[in-house]
Amino acid sequence: MKITAEALRQKIGQFFFPAVFINDTEENIQETERLIKEHNIGGLTFFHSRASAATNYESKKKVVFNDDSYEKIKVLIARYQKAASTPLLISIDAEWGLAMRIEKTPQYPYAITLGALPENKSNLVYETGKQIGLDLKAAGIQYNLSPLADINNNPNNPVIGYRSFGEDKKKVADFSIEYLNGMTEVGVLGCLKHFPGHGNTNVDSHLGLPVLKETLEELMENELYPFIKGIENNVDSIMIGHLAVPSLNDGKDTSATLSKAVIQDLLRNKLGYDGLVISDALNMHSVSKLYETKGQLEWEAFNAGNDVLCFAENVPEGIEAIYKNASPDRIFESYNRIMKAKEKAGILSGNTSASGELNFEKTSELNLEIAQNAITTIIDNSSAELAFEAQKNNKLAKLSLYKNTENTFFKTLNTELPSPEFAFENLEVSDISSIKKELENFDTILISLFVPKAKPLNNFEIDKEVLNLLSDLLQSKKCIIYVFGNPYSLPLIPNLKKASALVEAYQDFKEFQKTAGIQFLEKNSFSGALPVNIEIQ
Repeated sequence: MKITAEALRQKIGQFFFPAVFINDTEENIQETERLIKEHNIGGLTFFHSRASAATNYESKKKVVFNDDSYEKIKVLIARYQKAASTPLLISIDAEWGLAMRIEKTPQYPYAITLGALPENKSNLVYETGKQIGLDLKAAGIQYNLSPLADINNNPNNPVIGYRSFGEDKKKVADFSIEYLNGMTEVGVLGCLKHFPGHGNTNVDSHLGLPVLKETLEELMENELYPFIKGIENNVDSIMIGHLAVPSLNDGKDTSATLSKAVIQDLLRNKLGYDGLVISDALNMHSVSKLYETKGQLEWEAFNAGNDVLCFAENVPEGIEAIYKNASPDRIFESYNRIMKAKEKAGILSGNTSASGELNFEKTSELNLEIAQNAITTIIDNSSAELAFEAQKNNKLAKLSLYKNTENTFFKTLNTELPSPEFAFENLEVSDISSIKKELENFDTILISLFVPKAKPLNNFEIDKEVLNLLSDLLQSKKCIIYVFGNPYSLPLIPNLKKASALVEAYQDFKEFQKTAGIQFLEKNSFSGALPVNIEIQ
């Protein structure tokens, strides 16, 4: 069958998923509509704003928050679908729900929190995938670029960390599949990332190119295990990471996204995967600066074996480069995979509208159940008895770090364990030395540390003055410490081993704070287990 040049270009347009932003200007929106109409692009990947897009988080651009982002995205999706002659596959990175990108939408726990659940509670991971899927459908989104299948085996990883289910390859594989199956049940496509595994790196691929030193045998044994299990379970798509594996590339530091050896030889031929392959965002600095000629990066990524070019910045030039260089057979191969995905998502019949409502109550119930099963006791020396005894003798104080004393954890405790309360909120409004002086009169301190940031940059934004305060208290008082935040922050606290009790509570959600408080008062132990190995000082 002979195909015209124009028809072939229209098919190539389906490979392009440029980024769009909820807070774009009318001019930007019209430019996207023009791309959709003129180039028949296959889909869009939504971000909050240009200031918060993947490669910009290290810049000083201010992210402006909008209370109406959720309504805006629904209107934008409807508008973009109206401009499309082939229904668009709308994608978003919503690892812990729409809240990862959109204000005032349901937020679910990070993968590291889910990874603390016992294996026999994997149904809660399934439910998380299902609820996230329902939230996406309510906005008109059919494709979630989640979850991570990366095994978190490097504590210095600046970008994976809390986004991975942990360092146990079997649990990562099982929980990834549960999450995917939950989304599948409600008709949302999923994606395992970042092939061949971004866990054992200490470079952020948004900014530079991480290099994996492992041999193929070592990768097969560990990093690739969750991907192999995903392939066995017919995962909808696999995202290729911007990371180099010299052992697979004749010793060269070629990004996997641009490597036939990784995509064609390993993923397609050796592992037998015939589903959709999507590149990681092509605007990321590890690849975006490689080629001066516009369109060449898109061609190289397609030629390596990617079907979908995510965050492609040069659509017309990329289409032209693929048209000039690719064989019609290869074009049809990728085109058919994309159409198959669109068919599975149910949009080819024109049914692209948003369906359902956001259910905050259901999210809260699920988060509560996850909290009840994920919170983890690390050190416990009968801490509740200790606290009640100290309170009886007016020797108990509570100290909240990075939240005021009105937090849910303290309010829950105060029903049965009232005591003087102190708070450090930030260096601008709180005076550490006066807090330290006030605490001299007490011998038992119940401390809640609300870790300011989930990413490890700058010690998770924990001030050194706070670390010094904790160090002093741990050496001079009986300290009961609850950490609401990334467990990788624990090794930063000097003398933490001296704590009378230490509980890792992972999230600062109200449901987690309430559960932590209730279980403390009821003197119950927690059933979660740390999903990563952590050495505390």
